[in-house]
Amino acid sequence: MKQYKGEISTLPPDKSIAHRAALIASLAEGTTEIMNFSGGFDNQSTLDVLRASGIGVVQENVAVSDGTVKRKVVIESQGLWSLKKAGRSLMCNNSGSTMRMFSGILAAQPFESTLVGDSSLMKRPMRRIADPLRQMGATIELSPENTAPVVIKGTRDLHPFTYELPVPSAQVKSLVAFAALHADGETRIIESLPSRNHTELMLGLDVEELPDRKRSIVVPGRRPIAARPFLVPGDPSSACFIIALGLMNPGSEIMLRDVCLNPTRTGYLDLLQKAGADIRTENTRETGGETIGDILAAYSPSMNPLSISEPATVANVIDEIPMLAVLSACMTEGFSLHNAAELRTKESDRISAVVSNLERLGFNCGEYADGFTVSGKRSAPKGRVPVESYHDHRIAMSFAIADRALSADIDISDAGIIGVSFPNFFEIIESLEA
Repeated sequence: MKQYKGEISTLPPDKSIAHRAALIASLAEGTTEIMNFSGGFDNQSTLDVLRASGIGVVQENVAVSDGTVKRKVVIESQGLWSLKKAGRSLMCNNSGSTMRMFSGILAAQPFESTLVGDSSLMKRPMRRIADPLRQMGATIELSPENTAPVVIKGTRDLHPFTYELPVPSAQVKSLVAFAALHADGETRIIESLPSRNHTELMLGLDVEELPDRKRSIVVPGRRPIAARPFLVPGDPSSACFIIALGLMNPGSEIMLRDVCLNPTRTGYLDLLQKAGADIRTENTRETGGETIGDILAAYSPSMNPLSISEPATVANVIDEIPMLAVLSACMTEGFSLHNAAELRTKESDRISAVVSNLERLGFNCGEYADGFTVSGKRSAPKGRVPVESYHDHRIAMSFAIADRALSADIDISDAGIIGVSFPNFFEIIESLEA
């Protein structure tokens, strides 16, 4: 079994922050510079739909002081109503973030737009974005199955309102906020469980604490947004895979530099530390309202099985659950997850995908509507083991890490889908091989 050692300062830029920086730039007055933008397919899809909607977008590679090369994106806009009607359907490819959050902006534009995606995205539920936008006065048409194509008949006369999120969703919260920026008055978005708060931080929105631990995000309408620079830190969701590589392989120790440590994104670090993982954060500082720092992960043979069921915890670690499940199964032969039905509506049905692949690798699993369990000693299969990615980048990466920790010959279908979020995934792993 190989050891993995070294220092990584080339993690993919944070997808969530990069999407939002580009979308906010399209609403700002002036020139916005975004440093360390991702070349991954998802973030590029957001730039593509902005270009198709008349927004000026230029990308270039820039050498920075630490000797690395970062991607800089420059976006020109004249304010809230700068978009133009596209001459075609807007292709979001595999990016649900693009389709959902851009819908909030298009709902406020006085023309009709159609959002489409690849075969995977066209199957994902979209009613949750249609409902609040309809309440604000936009006309939203979906397929009979409440999926894309999303046809938006926007209006400059969106109504301010108070909207309580039925389930935690940073994307729905953000699309409502983007629409509300155009409304004639103040909108309040209420969430009962915290979700990632990048949109609030980047727009400087006021957040009020309410009874029963609820939060109200206050969005003023029709207030000009000044262009300002953004620096995108390393993606903590991408970091999870490299951290798992270090935790699972004997003698390994990996340092990850300049990672976003926003508390709404790092619940998985707390879970792993409580389970006995050797993980430390260092050199923490604040940039643009976001906490950034370094993460050190070392081989942790004495970890306990992970158990995830608290709704607030599930919401915080929703993107990392596939890797956490595979990590816990491989290291402890145990894992437990409940209250995570949301996983069935991601790029794939991630509950079914993880269970199916773990069972192919010889693990005993129990599957439920809202989660699954892993228990009992693994029966290692003989020969090459075919594993399905289900056209889902996080499933593919989770089992690519398992391939390096188990004495199994794993063959992952459609591994190229990893480029959606982590184009240099295999390059980084190879650079860490001791």
